[in-house]
Amino acid sequence: MNLQEQKIAIIGLGYVGLPLAIEFGKQYDVLGFDINTARIEELSRGEDHTLEANLDELKTAMGGQLDAGNGKGRLWFSSDTKDLLAYNTYIVTVPTPIDQYKSPDLAPLIKASQMLGEVLRKGDIVIYESTVYPGCTEEVCVPILEKVSGLVFNTDFYCGYSPERINPGDKVNTLTKIKKVTSGSTPEIADLVDGLYRSIIVAGTHKAPSLKVAEAAKAIENAQRDVNISFVNELALIFDRIGIDTHDVLDAAATKWNFLKFKPGLVGGHCIGVDPYYLAHKAEMLGYHPAVILSGRRVNDTMGMFVANKVVKLMIRKGLKVNGARALILGVTFKENCPDIRNSRVVDIHRELCQFGMAVDTFDPHANPEEVLHEYGIRLVSAPEGKYDAIILAVGHQTFLEMDLAELRKGDSTVVFDTKSILDRMKVDARL
Repeated sequence: MNLQEQKIAIIGLGYVGLPLAIEFGKQYDVLGFDINTARIEELSRGEDHTLEANLDELKTAMGGQLDAGNGKGRLWFSSDTKDLLAYNTYIVTVPTPIDQYKSPDLAPLIKASQMLGEVLRKGDIVIYESTVYPGCTEEVCVPILEKVSGLVFNTDFYCGYSPERINPGDKVNTLTKIKKVTSGSTPEIADLVDGLYRSIIVAGTHKAPSLKVAEAAKAIENAQRDVNISFVNELALIFDRIGIDTHDVLDAAATKWNFLKFKPGLVGGHCIGVDPYYLAHKAEMLGYHPAVILSGRRVNDTMGMFVANKVVKLMIRKGLKVNGARALILGVTFKENCPDIRNSRVVDIHRELCQFGMAVDTFDPHANPEEVLHEYGIRLVSAPEGKYDAIILAVGHQTFLEMDLAELRKGDSTVVFDTKSILDRMKVDARL
């Protein structure tokens, strides 16, 4: 099989799958598949609520037509599994979250593998991009593909692994500008998978020697960042007790050429706040307790509670009554100028303040109110209203930087906490 024979089906059309479908759709026959029919209808109209797609490029890949399946474009969308039968290369980009016990939730990955097993034929390739622990593709996905399809791995069908590196909301470091790690289950398939991605990735590719190496590379990318951020978060907790500003310390330390200037903050999202648990899970399966990785996770998972408690302490110092006080949280997405609410740690601040008896308004013009209500049970307000006893800037949306917070304050008595350290420090009571 050569590149010209590739007919690609992208399984899952979220932040990862859609940009991939568009880029491949410029050169190959591509089906964008998702079990969410509303998502298929949206994309078929040339719309994208995630704001990740370049809509002009989306329409171009679809041949300028906005009717899915009209045969006039190289990219079209469907939620019908029968349509998968016309393709020979499947790229899986479904979510891989953690459950309430912080263990890997492989349900979406397992369901996708079961579905593909039903359409798999001899010579087909299944490439996984979903973040997993090292060994997951061969230990979990391949047996499912074999069982359902009745085919033999590396004889009848093959697998690849190429970890996603999408950075939601980033319009500079986009899919084609980020070097791609690739791998295949045989040397020949590794070359084919690498060539496939190299045909769309301007930044080039790195061919890993095995599926496990590629899986591990993804896991440690985010585990490393998580540990580094946890270090400065712990410093922030210490410096708060000392009574000095963390950023003043970081600025001073950064004058040394080899100091890595990470910043404290809330650590959420689909990668940094999740992937370390996948690596830890695999380590514990092998009888090793990953102390550094898990200690970093524990620190980062406490930062929302720290912010809420700091706000309450500052209110008490100002003589404010906490129970019944009004608080405003600005932002609920996991990062600035992005609608992605996955694994948002802002909800920790909300829950803690509510437990103190405060009336909490949460405002985020980028987030989908229905998704926030469904996922976290929080009703977003359409706009801040009245005056507040406490204001917490939780996400650095550009919209918030343009707001006049003075209109929402009860004079100097209002506590303002800046978790992103982007506001005028003379106008805030505390910051991370």
